Amino acid sequence: MKLSDRLVELVRACFTGIWIESHEHDDALSEILQLCREQEWRLATWDIDQGLRVRGATSVDDGGAADPLAAIRAMKSLASDETASLIVLTNFHRFLGSTEVMQALARQIVDGKTSRTIFIILSPIVQIPTELEKLFIVVDHPLPTREQLKAIAEGIATEEGELPGADRLEIVLDAAMGLTRLEAENAFGLSLVRDSAILPESVWELKANMLKKSGLLQLYKCSDDFTSLGGLDSLKAFCKRSLLQHGRDNPLKRPRGVLLLGVPGTGKSAFAKALGKETGRPTLILDIGSLMGSLVGQTEQNVRRALQIADAMAPCILFIDEIEKALSGAAGSGQNDSGVSSRMLGTLLSWMNDHTSNVYLIATCNDITRMPPELSRAERFDGIVFLDLPQRDQKDRIWTQYIYMFGLDAKQKRPVDEKWTGAEIRACCRLSALLDIPLSQAGLNVVPVAVTATESVDRLRQWASGRCLDAEKSGIYQHDAKPQSRRRVSRANPSQN
Repeated sequence: MKLSDRLVELVRACFTGIWIESHEHDDALSEILQLCREQEWRLATWDIDQGLRVRGATSVDDGGAADPLAAIRAMKSLASDETASLIVLTNFHRFLGSTEVMQALARQIVDGKTSRTIFIILSPIVQIPTELEKLFIVVDHPLPTREQLKAIAEGIATEEGELPGADRLEIVLDAAMGLTRLEAENAFGLSLVRDSAILPESVWELKANMLKKSGLLQLYKCSDDFTSLGGLDSLKAFCKRSLLQHGRDNPLKRPRGVLLLGVPGTGKSAFAKALGKETGRPTLILDIGSLMGSLVGQTEQNVRRALQIADAMAPCILFIDEIEKALSGAAGSGQNDSGVSSRMLGTLLSWMNDHTSNVYLIATCNDITRMPPELSRAERFDGIVFLDLPQRDQKDRIWTQYIYMFGLDAKQKRPVDEKWTGAEIRACCRLSALLDIPLSQAGLNVVPVAVTATESVDRLRQWASGRCLDAEKSGIYQHDAKPQSRRRVSRANPSQN
């Protein structure tokens, strides 16, 4: 719903306190001005720089309209019984710390019911004092739609060849979604200066700058695609098909993401980073530990802000590594962290259910027993995939890849790699190149995690059997456990016992 449509409803219903959250004050003011002209409402605006201004009047004699307290009191003279009077207070949240200003505003909002005086605070954040919470309704100023962004691009790219074709333009608009009108104009203009055409690369560069300013997410630029990963054929096909065949116009068909469960070193993180390169999407890394704040409520606010930025960066890959370590406290009663993990989990679950943006979530987990059960239920993810130890053919591909990467002799003898993961094969090749020793000798320095943590790995594989999808082949993962040997007892000579 447009901002003007929402304001028409609220003003007619006589909501006298409206808080508009917007980063585009000029565009919001233009929309409000156009609405007041159509509805024949009176309009006054105030900011600390230019003071109080009334539409249709050259000046206002209020005895110091640049003062916020004087601006509020001056609205008494602007009230009219015939039509509604709107006063827009820009960045007024900066002055609500004053008791006098807050009390005067509260009184004017209550009296505005009889005089039809509407107070509108225009602010980039919502910071409503407790005394005013019940007097305000919060309204979002929506970011530009695809049609509006397309109109901006067409207005900037006026020469022939500057505007890309229909298919390429859709990619540009995907990249520009989440930008303000001014940011979109800057990105399109920068692209024209650099490349004499509007290309998505410049738009993504501006979006990456948004991440630097927030400090909540990290943009990972990966140069490796699926060819750099040995194995995981079923997982690759599943994710790539769901991402490339999603319905942009039908949010019910949007892909949700996958939860990757597996033995450490089997390529969970590498797959998440390579998926972005394979599908042409940026990969955003969300480190939940970095969102922890020292103040009460700061952690939850950081999580909400990080998810809002991810929505603005869509289409993208959102990668959360070892999610069970960050949310394991949610399974308790809040004694360890005062309930921060539980509230953080609630915020994440609400976003996973409700968000309609084209954000593909990939979370990795090494210990399913520490995972909150509500995170892994149906419709949270498209699937829970188990990454087991690589089999012989996958290991051969991984050996070939890393031997070539580190410039080693492919004909030399390899060490015994039973129970090795891809990470351990890479470690062996790196040590061989680093120490200038044969692979067989470098393998003596590698102890696989399946040996050092045998019980944990076996327990994880047994849990995944029959519950998770197989990353290597289509269908449900099945763990073929070797039966324990038993002592054979001869029937011919039974025991005396």
